[in-house]
Amino acid sequence: MFDFRYHVASLAAVFVALVIGILAGIGLSGRGFVNDAERSVLHGQINDLRSQRDAAVAALADSNRRGAAFDDFAETTYPALARGRLRDKHVAVLFVGSIDQGISTAISRAVRDAGGSITRVRALGVPLDQAAIAAALPAPARRDFVTRGRWEALGRALGAEYVHGGQTPLWDALAEAIVDEQDGSSKPPVDAVVIARPARPSAGMTKDVLAGLYQGLSGAGQPAVGVETAAAQRSAIPVFRRGGLSTVDSVESASGRLATILLLAGGRPGSYGVDDTAVDGVLPPVTR
Repeated sequence: MFDFRYHVASLAAVFVALVIGILAGIGLSGRGFVNDAERSVLHGQINDLRSQRDAAVAALADSNRRGAAFDDFAETTYPALARGRLRDKHVAVLFVGSIDQGISTAISRAVRDAGGSITRVRALGVPLDQAAIAAALPAPARRDFVTRGRWEALGRALGAEYVHGGQTPLWDALAEAIVDEQDGSSKPPVDAVVIARPARPSAGMTKDVLAGLYQGLSGAGQPAVGVETAAAQRSAIPVFRRGGLSTVDSVESASGRLATILLLAGGRPGSYGVDDTAVDGVLPPVTR
């Protein structure tokens, strides 16, 4: 639906540009540059463009009606489809950057509606401070990760600890250096994890740590889902996918919340939602 709207806008711009050019050409006819036959052809081209524009606008209106109908259907069926899918499941949430309240509310609602609970939430302060990380790590870990520049390995270890819980020496050591906001204990293991990136894309060492973090989350043996809203200005979906995460690009909508629930419950991994990045459709297969 969004791509089609963009197509209509592009077509309208082309229509305006061509009409201006054609009208300018017709205007030259008064000076003898365009004969009657050529002017007739130019008028025909304008009529063809108008027809194409009108057809595109009508198709967009139909697409909007279908989209509204789907949204209504999703809102109506969401409670029944979500109920109980995460019963007794414990979910961890991780933000890269400050907590986005819209995303946080959507995640909390989805987990609650499905009968699950959120065990812990962390928000990473980015860009990361290399000197602060080096100072905070105990000597063996500092030699292993910082001295050798193994930033992705550090990220992978952090991702695994975040899901597995128990002894979390890296999170314990680095909490003051990398965590801006936190809630809940790091000790209990979780059954699934959701990650969002409200922050701008990172570079350098921070980018490497985050790349490893996504890999660590996706490789920890539990469902791991990267989410964002449909209105995200800087999509993190491609980065999440490279890290092996499943993704949902419209978590604030009923269909987005349901997709998130299905993935957290162990549904078919993939990229879901309403944008170009949703290569696997709007929802994972819904089964009972």
